[in-house]
Amino acid sequence: MNRQIFKEEHEIFRQGFRKFLERNVIPHQAEWKKNGIVSREVWKLAGKEGYLCPWVEEKYGGAGADFIYSVVIMEEMARIMESGFAINLHSDVVVPYIASFGNEEQKQRWLPGCVSGDIITAIAMTEPGTGSDLQGIKTTAIRDGDYYIINGQKTFISNGQLCNLVIVACKTNPKADPPYTGMSLIVVEDNTPGFEKGKRLEKIGMKAQDTSELYFSDCRVPAKNLLGAEGDGFFQLMQKLQQERLVSAIMAQAGAERALEDTIEYAKTRVAFGKPISKFQNTKFKIVEMATEIELGRTFIDRLILEHVKGENIIKETCMAKWWVTEMLKRTVDQCLQIFGGYGYMLEYPIAQAYLDARVQTIFAGTTEIMKEIIGKQMGL
Repeated sequence: MNRQIFKEEHEIFRQGFRKFLERNVIPHQAEWKKNGIVSREVWKLAGKEGYLCPWVEEKYGGAGADFIYSVVIMEEMARIMESGFAINLHSDVVVPYIASFGNEEQKQRWLPGCVSGDIITAIAMTEPGTGSDLQGIKTTAIRDGDYYIINGQKTFISNGQLCNLVIVACKTNPKADPPYTGMSLIVVEDNTPGFEKGKRLEKIGMKAQDTSELYFSDCRVPAKNLLGAEGDGFFQLMQKLQQERLVSAIMAQAGAERALEDTIEYAKTRVAFGKPISKFQNTKFKIVEMATEIELGRTFIDRLILEHVKGENIIKETCMAKWWVTEMLKRTVDQCLQIFGGYGYMLEYPIAQAYLDARVQTIFAGTTEIMKEIIGKQMGL
């Protein structure tokens, strides 16, 4: 497919980032998976070479680049099946909250570090009893003079161990009716008294990404760390979830493309009954079916990328892309693994890792079921 979204400068950027990954990421992937966490050093290296938050304005240390540069990074990360080094969570999901809703003092304080890699970010929404239903969060932040006192627990927080800064969704008015009007976003910095990072959680996939529990016990955070105004939190989250879901869909799409590429190469070289298994009708038809779905996904995703860059409201469409492409990824890696046969079950083969990493993608950033609920509401159903 001849894609129309990239210019020459994006492809030059891609080649540079690909070399960065070859030097600084690929050699360490096995070690990171074993340790369950990536090194801080790679964050610093990425920041030094301009690969963190490239869209941030120059006055805060960024390059002022467009969102397409972030798309390049997402695709190249998926190409090497790197799910632990959460560049796009940091650059394209968390930091935009600071850039969009932070005041000038907050931007000056935090954005340069986010660009350089000195600050690694996380966002804490999910709680033990609350997932996609953000209105149901229990964590509170009660004003006490020039501070907020935060109490509560968050779970499944990516970058939970590495983060120097976490944006916490909490209730500044627990009695608000309706409940979402009492939600706010507050930035909590590492080493704040009362903020504790819990254990690193063991997952079936994405082994190198540190996912943790976070605890807040009478955590005193300066009131100046509030993003926007009290009660704006729910609306801020809704505004940014369009991009978060698009990011998820882009990564899933690129992951499906990589899985199919590996499978086609394997099917052409694996011989059974005297001929490559790609020559068997069932294998050929399965590959054709997957290729067709992937082409359909790519057409939709590239259209949404262009519309998102233009600033269009595509909440419904990004929810469609998020659920359909992540479900397509699940189908693809399952069928690809089947073509690999017994070798596909061996972790030394990338398809096995792709299979494990794919499972969570229909869950995080809003489950498939929640996406359908949102789409239904957007359609007036």
